[in-house]
Amino acid sequence: MCAVLDISKRTYYKYKNAEDKDYYDYLIIKEIFEESKCTYGYRRIEEGLKIKYGVTFNHKKILRIMNKYGLKPKYARRKQNQSYKRIEENVKPHLVNRKFNVDKVNKIWTTDITYLIFKQKRAYLSTILDLYDRKVVAYQISKFNNIALVIDTLNQAIAKRKDVKGLIIHSDQCFQYTSFEYKAICESRGIQISMSRKGTPIDDSPMESFHSILKKETLYNNDITSLQEYIALVENWIEFYNTKRIKNKKK
Repeated sequence: MCAVLDISKRTYYKYKNAEDKDYYDYLIIKEIFEESKCTYGYRRIEEGLKIKYGVTFNHKKILRIMNKYGLKPKYARRKQNQSYKRIEENVKPHLVNRKFNVDKVNKIWTTDITYLIFKQKRAYLSTILDLYDRKVVAYQISKFNNIALVIDTLNQAIAKRKDVKGLIIHSDQCFQYTSFEYKAICESRGIQISMSRKGTPIDDSPMESFHSILKKETLYNNDITSLQEYIALVENWIEFYNTKRIKNKKK
């Protein structure tokens, strides 16, 4: 039993002899946490539980259980001279309001960045989806999680679609999307900026779901030997996703 649950004998007998109301919640939280390669914080764990199990946990409860059992996410350390801050005056309201099914192309795009991690190496994937057909409009992969990554992705998408006046682009409130560079490009092309509310990952559920599927069907389904191989698989998978994979547009 200890081997199945991946716990020590001491922990097993502790909870065998004293019922802990958090223990079984901890087991599924731990599963989502480990599937993320120990990188998810409590907010992404909350969304992961919704996507995989269809259950809703209060984010404060998840944080408490993670702290209780020592589930601490591994983040990339920033250089001491590198500081990124969200520009609060550039935070925009949530225009999409979780209405993710739209009736025409170039009406609403959604965008986000996710980690591509292999062992101790990582890259960053920036993606823009069109909510009409859930196809990838543009994507960029970089070693750096910075404003340039987002700007390059946005410029690529605009160059492909061209007719973007009046379009809404939705993101979270990360520093890249509150930057003056991002704001200037959107305003110059007549693009409206929409942002999720703080602590509400379900506002980004189509993109969260996309990144979850991508990782399950690339990283977890292949015997990868290097980060470069992982990146190549992601690029091939995005081509497959855009041209052949059946989309679920209900979320």
